[in-house]
Amino acid sequence: MFSWDIEHLFGLPAMNVPQPLASAGPATRADTSFSGRIQGLPCAVIGGAQVDLRWFDEAVLEIMAAARAPRGNPLAVVSANLDHVMHFGVGSRWGGIMERNDSVDWLTLLDGAPLRAKATALTGQDWPRLAGSDLIHPLLDEAEKAGLRIGFLGGSEQTHELLKRQFSRLRPNLKISGWWAPERTALANAATSQRLARDIALAGTDMLVVGLGKPRQELWIAQYGALTGASVLLAFGAVVDFLAGRIRRAPQMVSDAGMEWAWRLALEPRRLAKRYLVQGPEAYMRMSMHSSVGRLPAGHSPGAPPAQRDVPLAPSRDVGAFFGPEELADVTVVLVTYNNAGDIDPLIACLREEAAGQSLKVVIADNSSSDGTVDRIAAHPDVVLVETGGNLGYAGGINTALKHAGAHHDVLVLNPDLRIVPGAVSTMRRRLRDSGAGMVVPKLLDEDGTTYTSLRREPSLVKAMGDAVLGSKLADRPDWLSEIDYNTESYDYPHTIDWATGAALLIAGEVVAGVGEWDERYFLYSEETDYCRRVRALGHSIWFEPAASMTHSRGGSGASANLVALMAVNRVRYARAHHSRAYAAIVRSIGAAGELARSYKPENREAFRALTGVRPWHELPQSVPAPAPVAVSPLALADFPSGAIIIPAHNEASVIARTLRPLAELAASGAIDVIVACNGCTDDTAEIAAAFPGVTVLEVKTNSKIAALNAADAACSRWPRLYLDADIEMTPDAVAQVFRHLSAPGALAARPAYRYETAGAAWLVRAYYRARQRIPEMNKHLWGAGAYAVSEAGHARFPRFPDATADDAYVDSLFEEEEKSVLPTAPAVVRVPLHTRELHRTLRRVYHGNHQLAAGAPQGSGLGHLLHSITGPMALADAGIYASFAVSGKMRKGKSMANGGGWDRDESSRGS
Repeated sequence: MFSWDIEHLFGLPAMNVPQPLASAGPATRADTSFSGRIQGLPCAVIGGAQVDLRWFDEAVLEIMAAARAPRGNPLAVVSANLDHVMHFGVGSRWGGIMERNDSVDWLTLLDGAPLRAKATALTGQDWPRLAGSDLIHPLLDEAEKAGLRIGFLGGSEQTHELLKRQFSRLRPNLKISGWWAPERTALANAATSQRLARDIALAGTDMLVVGLGKPRQELWIAQYGALTGASVLLAFGAVVDFLAGRIRRAPQMVSDAGMEWAWRLALEPRRLAKRYLVQGPEAYMRMSMHSSVGRLPAGHSPGAPPAQRDVPLAPSRDVGAFFGPEELADVTVVLVTYNNAGDIDPLIACLREEAAGQSLKVVIADNSSSDGTVDRIAAHPDVVLVETGGNLGYAGGINTALKHAGAHHDVLVLNPDLRIVPGAVSTMRRRLRDSGAGMVVPKLLDEDGTTYTSLRREPSLVKAMGDAVLGSKLADRPDWLSEIDYNTESYDYPHTIDWATGAALLIAGEVVAGVGEWDERYFLYSEETDYCRRVRALGHSIWFEPAASMTHSRGGSGASANLVALMAVNRVRYARAHHSRAYAAIVRSIGAAGELARSYKPENREAFRALTGVRPWHELPQSVPAPAPVAVSPLALADFPSGAIIIPAHNEASVIARTLRPLAELAASGAIDVIVACNGCTDDTAEIAAAFPGVTVLEVKTNSKIAALNAADAACSRWPRLYLDADIEMTPDAVAQVFRHLSAPGALAARPAYRYETAGAAWLVRAYYRARQRIPEMNKHLWGAGAYAVSEAGHARFPRFPDATADDAYVDSLFEEEEKSVLPTAPAVVRVPLHTRELHRTLRRVYHGNHQLAAGAPQGSGLGHLLHSITGPMALADAGIYASFAVSGKMRKGKSMANGGGWDRDESSRGS
């Protein structure tokens, strides 16, 4: 029998096993957690939480085997009921935290009638309930026989006194190692908890009964259980109160009927009402929808982190000194300042202390401060200062700092008004490495030392409604009724989160590269919500690390009426970016109702005016681009390859500065020629471009891109030439790589790599561009990147640009595949249309241009290439959307508005 196998493996005397396991049971584990010590034991996933299925005597045998003959990690025994599903199941705050822990092995046993019924329905076997209050007596019996030392953690000192008297009368031979009744604040403190665990270990505890309540007991065990020295830790909640006789257990008849919860609710209504009446139904729904036979999927538990997160570093230097812009440090610290003169010296002092055990590079982007902030930064010569020349907002400042940070990997984004508790940065790096996370955030403290509620949940309509109606009142409301995580337990233990306020974010280098730029449309607020969403969309987790603390004055952003209104408006912008227009309209209405309810405050009245359209959104704080080149540390320009960049521009005032800013120093130094050919402009494009030293501005009266290109060619004398659309951004390194390639003998044509910036685009638009990127044929042509270049020999094939809309497709058609190259540069940024209407306009222009070309011009990727790109269901859906847009664009190519030298173009991605 299976029971004999267990007894034989454990080396224990036989115990009566009331029901043998069926030979064809549920799927089993094959991992090396405690249950994996004995291969072939069954398990199930109930409500997203992993549960081990055992008979009563088998569970006792398994636990006692771990206590008598410990090997490896200690065994933590947990009871799984609806409360467990609520805390550790799918969609919960602590979901997967036990499976991710590698210092403790877990045995999670069935408790609670609903879970028992679900396990029976899944497996066809009538599994018993294994409540801690039922298991504790046989476990204490066996421990007494074996001479094991038992410790009790949790409960009050009065309860412990009652239990001592009970044991002296009923269990005089039971060896007690100690009684510990810590305050909750002590358990939340890492240093105090470590001392407590050491005390338990020094007492020689073999088996520790942990009665701290769920989820605190499981979280404490996960973090400190291995330090206690105990072989077995029993997370049995209120069992101490049951043993002491302080709480009566339900009569057997009530328990058999599955109504023990009602009994306990009647005894302790104030404490248990929320658990049973509010959280219980939600947990039951999770259990109904997310249960299966077997173990959790591999993706639920990340397991071991990537084997190698370290990157080559520059040579070490004096303790507390920062690395230079061209050196690769452990962490690149990015700050954005605006009138923060009083914050600079204290924060840099904190960073120098952090640099004692790791290498840091500090890059500060200043948004035109007027209070002496720049002077304070300049007093630290090893800090990289980037003066933006305008006010680009938080996202724009981060993007600008990173562009001038030189070599960088992991990036720490900090508010300037932070003060770092020593060791916080290294603690965050350790969490980043050990968890394999994409981002880590610390605990933020207010200046009085209290914890700031910085953790957030992904916005939803119901959460927006809860926050609009209740605000910060009723903080103990269900998670789904608030975007803010008010639960104090959340700030005591590490766990994954949706997002956090952007005051301090440590981002893994691969995530920085994969996610791309921060979305500058938000200016301030919601940019971190958007960025964290994109981090999660790439499959990376975001972790909260409470052992790393920073004090935040929360004065960097202020609380003016303008900024409160901007915060409210940006929530709507975020909804528009990631949901339908109807959804965003509901978010706007909910927000307006909430601001109206608080309109007795001036800032809320201003937010209400903005949400209702009384105050135009463009009057709110927004990015003010620099009229002059960004001032940075001098670049090494002596060996920069010669060449020219030609930028045709028609009414590009909203984007031309963004395109020119990375090229500004090259133009000002004379290393390259930069020519902006304004054609038919009626806005300030020419004036903005002319403000950049070294940039040549031509004004062509005709509204014609082709006329602009030919006029610039006639005015230019340098080779090779890079033709760059006015809304495309390229790095100097990418320009250099293109010019060097085309300066080689025999090189004719090339273009840089590119990436689509789809942040804020409608989901259909994002699907179209996902499908487009999957088509290998797209990486064989000069068109598509908004940037292409030719050498003098290459340009000889077309002395002038013909009168055709698709200039890039025309040039591409002049070269065989082996004559043109797509170079592996830093990708040029191509901002896609935000809405389907603008995408239709863009495709009309593209297909109209292709129609104008000779027979040799490319005619799209072709159905065969599209079909070849399909690798799964998501790719199939994207391909269908791509095909529908392509067909529509081809059918409408004759209706293009590209008449009289103009052309259809997307305006949505050019807005602020």
